[in-house]
Amino acid sequence: MSDWRALEAELALWRAASRTAELWWRDDDAVDAGVELDRLLEIHRETATPLALAIVPARATPALAERLSAEPGVDLLQHGYAHVNHATPGEGKKIELGPHRPAMIVLGELGTGWLALERLFGNRPLSVMVPPWNRIAPALVPTLPEIGFTGLSTFGARARVEPVRGLRQINTHVDLVDWKGGRGFAGEEAVLSSLVQALVRARTGGGEPVGLLSHHLAMDGGAWDFLRSFWKRTETMSGMCVRSAHELFAAKKSEGGEAGA
Repeated sequence: MSDWRALEAELALWRAASRTAELWWRDDDAVDAGVELDRLLEIHRETATPLALAIVPARATPALAERLSAEPGVDLLQHGYAHVNHATPGEGKKIELGPHRPAMIVLGELGTGWLALERLFGNRPLSVMVPPWNRIAPALVPTLPEIGFTGLSTFGARARVEPVRGLRQINTHVDLVDWKGGRGFAGEEAVLSSLVQALVRARTGGGEPVGLLSHHLAMDGGAWDFLRSFWKRTETMSGMCVRSAHELFAAKKSEGGEAGA
């Protein structure tokens, strides 16, 4: 069975259960205006697909703010503070929001980052933290609501809808870039296989929204071509819908959760 056929077969199971799979799209590492960002926004407009853009506050430029002012339908998320690795040498995995520095310093940076986003974008950014490299020290997670965050987005299956009260987690599950294999496009077969696996987990588990992750500053031609064709193709697929970040992260209000700070 081809990967597209496998996807159609999985969606047929959702339809048979009178359920609808939820997809969403997050793109990371936004810092400035440029041709790559324009290309990303063009796909967003052409396919009418909701886009969530994770912005690095310490590096975000006025040019980025000006460019995004013409794209009011794009959701803006906070991508850590400066996207700087603070792991010890030889540790292997990069992390900015780790246990290597005092928590007050890390949280202070995040607060400074939020103020920077407010100065550039006003009230547009959602109070959602996207940790750089999708990693955050477990001890920091309970403190996020205390400094005003109501959402968290990393990578992979989440353990709970709310890791702590007042913090809703909506993750991504399918990355277009093969970071360990040359940093090129992961390939249609691998991407669709990961997507189907995530949809299966969502259908047989708690119905978690499935996120597609792109990186406009790191993608090659194959990734760009797939991204455009995938979102165009989803327009004709039944059994799933594409949701915006603001819809998904606001959903907890209707579930009786706290609205957050």
